[in-house]
Amino acid sequence: MSKLVLGVSAFYHDSAAALVEDGTMVAAAQEERFTRRRHDPSFPGNAVRYCLAERGVDLTSVDRIAYYEDPLRKFGRVLATYAAVAPTGFPAFQSTAPQWLSWKLRMRRTVRQRLTALDLGAVPAIVTRHHHESHAASAFYPSPYPSAAVLCVDGVGEWTTTSIWHGTRDGLRLVAELRFPHSLGLLYSAFTYFCGFKVDSGEYKVMGLAPYGRPRYAGLIRNRLIDLKPDGSFRLDLRHFAFLRGEVMTGREFERLFDGPRRVPEGPLTEREFDLAASLQVVTEEVMVRLARTARELTGDRRLCMAGGVALNCVANGKIVESDLYDEVWVQPAAGDAGGALGAALATAADDGAPRAHLAHGTDGMSGALLGPAFSDDEIAAFLTERRIPHRRLDPGRLATEVARQLADGKVVGWFQGRMEFGPRALGARSILGDPRRTDMQAAMNLKIKFRESFRPFAPAVLTDDAKDYFELRQSSPYMLVVSPVAAEQRIAADSAGVTGLELLKVPRSTVPAVTHVDYSARVQTVDGTGNAAFRRLLTAFKELTGCPVLVNTSFNVRGEPIVNTPREAYTCFMRTDLDLLAIGSFLLNKSEQPPWHEDRDWRSGIPMD
Repeated sequence: MSKLVLGVSAFYHDSAAALVEDGTMVAAAQEERFTRRRHDPSFPGNAVRYCLAERGVDLTSVDRIAYYEDPLRKFGRVLATYAAVAPTGFPAFQSTAPQWLSWKLRMRRTVRQRLTALDLGAVPAIVTRHHHESHAASAFYPSPYPSAAVLCVDGVGEWTTTSIWHGTRDGLRLVAELRFPHSLGLLYSAFTYFCGFKVDSGEYKVMGLAPYGRPRYAGLIRNRLIDLKPDGSFRLDLRHFAFLRGEVMTGREFERLFDGPRRVPEGPLTEREFDLAASLQVVTEEVMVRLARTARELTGDRRLCMAGGVALNCVANGKIVESDLYDEVWVQPAAGDAGGALGAALATAADDGAPRAHLAHGTDGMSGALLGPAFSDDEIAAFLTERRIPHRRLDPGRLATEVARQLADGKVVGWFQGRMEFGPRALGARSILGDPRRTDMQAAMNLKIKFRESFRPFAPAVLTDDAKDYFELRQSSPYMLVVSPVAAEQRIAADSAGVTGLELLKVPRSTVPAVTHVDYSARVQTVDGTGNAAFRRLLTAFKELTGCPVLVNTSFNVRGEPIVNTPREAYTCFMRTDLDLLAIGSFLLNKSEQPPWHEDRDWRSGIPMD
């Protein structure tokens, strides 16, 4: 008889649920996709409902619930931290203590109460895992490797901030760890805060900003903030940070080091922010490569798996791949806390001896990260018909051909196909697509469709067989988590003499300028024949029409909003923006044929800035 394990992560950020059957992933989704609240930390009741419905069961059929971290250990760290900074940390402790003493500390009871309230059947036994164990399990068990070194780096779990594991046929073994408050994730978040972006949300903006600057602060970071050892271990000089007191990330000591107060959120970006981002990124890459080297030495393994929030730093991942330390590197596509739900379920299933069945097929076990809800053509047709929305229905081949033609003509297309992605990246199921050959495409998509900062780069999706012709990529990158240089044959000599800052955006650098960052890099997604057939069909049609096997691929949402989940949300985003077409299931919608769009108030006022 098969065993079902439901994993849950909640109450910090990116809450999620995941259902695993005998070690095989059935469904997984973040709560934000249902509530429309970005990085929603609340209990993932909607995600739980979806996961169970996908399998056609209720909680009575579930063998165990696995929560992604240990609240007792976490509370011990919270108490120790406030005691260490007393009395300055007392206000923060006073505000959080009631939550801990009332429900956070009794997490099994809390989870049971929340699940019971869903009225989905009797709640089974609940187990808790350790935070970094959940990360490690999410990285190793779905990976395509029978054994591997595993590196997990984030802000903090219970105590651990960095951990190295060895995954084998016998399971996962902890090899080494670093503990709070010495955290690479918190160092990165401190600079995110100082540069005027949101912590636990804006870190990827800092990564995208880095190529515009010079790493002139890197020496200062090494000398004053982080004592980095050759093996990648490190200690932070806590005198320069404020996060221990629980209110802000940086204070006056940080301001003295880095030329004045933090940037005001949404204020102008200056050369200082460019250079801070560049400096932080260089140091982060140094730490990650050293840690990867140590993981290799301690485990002796030639394959590496990664998870934790810092594993979403695809530039650092690219440096590890380029280092030749490993034959292959695999990163969990939901590397942050959402993936902890999946890891908790997988670790619990592994304890019961669940096999890693996908290894027999030579693939990973993530199903292309397409683990979320899907909508049938009948459901989509009912939505379109009920609202009298003009549309055409096309067979799959004709749809791909028509969309490719429109893309080649400069149109921007919303692409809504199959099951939604699990994790922060749109991978061709809930995507906005454009022609990468157009020099104006990046600015147009950022400002008129995504409504976000102009400096943020877009990713290329490329057919796997053609990737080497466009990018210096040493391995496949199906989850858009590795940055690589654009191939020399595709580069154009950039006339950027005297050009600085965001003006660098206007200088073409390759035959695919819309996906080429200012340092000639790209965050690549490779698309093969397994997983997303519709997306591969479209890329193939675009290549046959234009000779170019690459498309701009960004997430189907606007700034501050989660990726769309339902046909209604897709249509709303389509009508609110300058998208030209919407391909949803077998249906193609043209903006010029749609009725006028009216809303009672400015919709952007209801979406907080990210």
